[in-house]
Amino acid sequence: MTKVAVWCRHEGDNIIGIGPNIPWHVKSDFKRFRRITSGQNLVAGQTTYESFPNRTLPDRDIYVLTFDAGYEVSDPERHFVVTDINEFKDFEGDLYISGGASVYKLFMTGSSKLMPDIVVDCMYRGEIDPGLEGARIDITPCIEVLRKSYRQISADYELDNILTTVWVRKGEFVEQSVLKRIIEAIEKEED
Repeated sequence: MTKVAVWCRHEGDNIIGIGPNIPWHVKSDFKRFRRITSGQNLVAGQTTYESFPNRTLPDRDIYVLTFDAGYEVSDPERHFVVTDINEFKDFEGDLYISGGASVYKLFMTGSSKLMPDIVVDCMYRGEIDPGLEGARIDITPCIEVLRKSYRQISADYELDNILTTVWVRKGEFVEQSVLKRIIEAIEKEED
C-alpha cells in the first residue's frame, strides 16, 4: 500500500481554504487533481467531501473521515464513512489523501504507519480571492513535516501560476509504478 497526500496551498502562508472555499480557481489545478486521483481510493474529511461536485468524483472509492458515524454519503456503493483514522494503518491498496487541513494534519503528524509515502505539493503563487469570508485554513504543520521528513524527487512543474513538486519520505521505499503514474499525470497538461 502506498499513501499519497495531494494538496494545493498558497505560497507564503500555506492557506488551503477560507471557510469552506478554496480561495482561488485554477481550472488546470482541478484537472491535475482529477488525473492524479483517477481510479484511486480517496480519503477526505466531511467538508472536503461536500465540496466535490454532487459529493462525488467519478471512478473513485471515497472514504469520508468524520466524527459522525451516521453521516450519509451520496453513493453508498463507492463511498464509505470512517470514524477512526487508525483504520487506514493497514489499508489494502493505495490511498490518496485529499484534505482538508485536519485530515492532512492527522496523516502527516500522526503515527509513522499513517504518514504518506508520497506528497504532491502544489503551491499557488497568485492572489487569494479577497471576497471570501471565514477562517483562513492553513497546513503549516504539514509543511514543517514535509521539509523535515521528506525529500523532493521531481522537477519543478509550473502551470497557470501553480508550482507542483513531488516528495517522498526520507529512507522509505516508494512503489515505483505509483510514482511513475503520478509524474505522468502531472506532466500531462490537458485531458
